[in-house]
Amino acid sequence: MSNTMVKFTPVLSVLTTGILFFSACVPTSKFNASQMALSSARYDSAQLANKVKDLQSQLARMAADRQHQIDSLSQEIAALSRQGSDLKQKNSDLSADAATRQAQLAKNKQDLANQQAKLEHLQELMDRQKKAIEEIKKKMSDALVGFKSSELSVAIKNGKVYVSLQENLLFPSGSAVVNPKGKEALGKLAAVLNLNPDITVDIEGHTDSIPIHAKYVDNWDLSLARSASIVRILTTDYRVDPTRVIASGHSQYDPVQPNSTSEGRALNRRTDIILSPKLDELYRLLQTPDM
Repeated sequence: MSNTMVKFTPVLSVLTTGILFFSACVPTSKFNASQMALSSARYDSAQLANKVKDLQSQLARMAADRQHQIDSLSQEIAALSRQGSDLKQKNSDLSADAATRQAQLAKNKQDLANQQAKLEHLQELMDRQKKAIEEIKKKMSDALVGFKSSELSVAIKNGKVYVSLQENLLFPSGSAVVNPKGKEALGKLAAVLNLNPDITVDIEGHTDSIPIHAKYVDNWDLSLARSASIVRILTTDYRVDPTRVIASGHSQYDPVQPNSTSEGRALNRRTDIILSPKLDELYRLLQTPDM
C-alpha cells in the first residue's frame, strides 16, 4: 500500500502544479475542466488505494490462514511422529515378548519330549519288572512243586513274589530251629536265588496272637529268631550272598487271617520270603529331576 501511494503522490503534485501554472493562461471553461479532471483523478486514486488496501488485507488474512494451516500441520506431524515412535516402541516390545514366548514354547516342547521319553522308559522298566516277577514266581513254583499247599504257597502281591512257608513246614511249635523238611525247602529256594543274583530277599517272621511262654521273651523275640535262623541257613549252608538278604520280625501284628480261630492262627504262624528283582535303574529314573 505505501509503495503505491508513493508512486501516485508525484503524479498528483505534477498535475496540481501544471493546472495552477496553466490556469492563469487558459480560459475559465478549460480551468473548470481541468479541475474536474483533477477531482476524477483524485477519486480514482482513492479508489485504487482502497483496492490496494483491500488486497493487502486479503493477502494478510491469506498469509495468517496459511500460517495457521502450517502450524496445524506441524502439530499434526509432531503428533504423528510421537505416535510413530510409540508404535515403534510397542512393536519392539511385542517382538521381544514374542521372542521370549517362542523360547519358552521351545523349552516347553523340549521338556514335554523329555518327560515323554522318561515315561516311556519308566513304562519299559515297569514292564521288565513285571515280567521278571512273573519269571521268579514260575521258577519258585517249579522248584517247590513237591510241597503241599498247606505247607507253603507262592504268590505275587504288591509287585513282589511271596513265598509263604507255614510253621508246620519249618519249625516245631514255639521253636526257631528249622526242621529237616524245612531245610530241604530252603535249599531248593536257595538254588534258584543263587542262579538269579539280581533277586533281593526279605525274610519276615510272623506269629499268632497267643503269648509265648518258652525261652523267648515274647512273640517279637520268636519272630525275629525264626527269620534269623532262615537267614543263617540260606547264607551259611547254601551260600546265598548275605548282602542280598534282610531279616525282620513282625510278631503278631501282620496277620493274614483273624486270630480268633485255630485255623486263622495256624496260617498266621508263617515265614514270608519276599523276592523282587533289583530296581536300581527304576529308582534312579524316578529320582532323576525332570529336565
